[in-house]
Amino acid sequence: MNAHARRVETAVSGVAAPRWRPRLSRFCRAVIDAAGFDGCEISLLLCDDARIAALNARYRAQNRPTDVLSFPREEGGEGRDVTGDIAISLPAVKRNMKAFGVTEDEEIKRLLVHGILHLAGMDHGRGKGTKMLALQEELIGRLSDQFIIGE
Repeated sequence: MNAHARRVETAVSGVAAPRWRPRLSRFCRAVIDAAGFDGCEISLLLCDDARIAALNARYRAQNRPTDVLSFPREEGGEGRDVTGDIAISLPAVKRNMKAFGVTEDEEIKRLLVHGILHLAGMDHGRGKGTKMLALQEELIGRLSDQFIIGE
């Protein structure tokens, strides 16, 4: 990949393509820039619970739906290219909106940033989450007013 490439492709499976789908690529590229990563090559899947549950069972041995999954293509890290796949369950977005009292726009942004940081090699498991989750919220705060994604 070219050092400064910023490619984000989106696909849809099992759900209707949302009207805001075209805005996702621009937001993802802005996250990459704001976080200081060199470039990105991201495949983004917007799907239903059945598809994300199948991915979760296959790759994480958890036979249930989740909201977001990330699959890095190569070892990432700060100052490097961010490459890989992100899957987001749109039904989970709706559930999270209700559970957390947020808008669709806020929840989509949070899941995208969360997925991108995982692709970059960051982790929040086993006590390591403070740095990743702090950066996640900082990026959302910095970019939130500049981009409208959800309806």
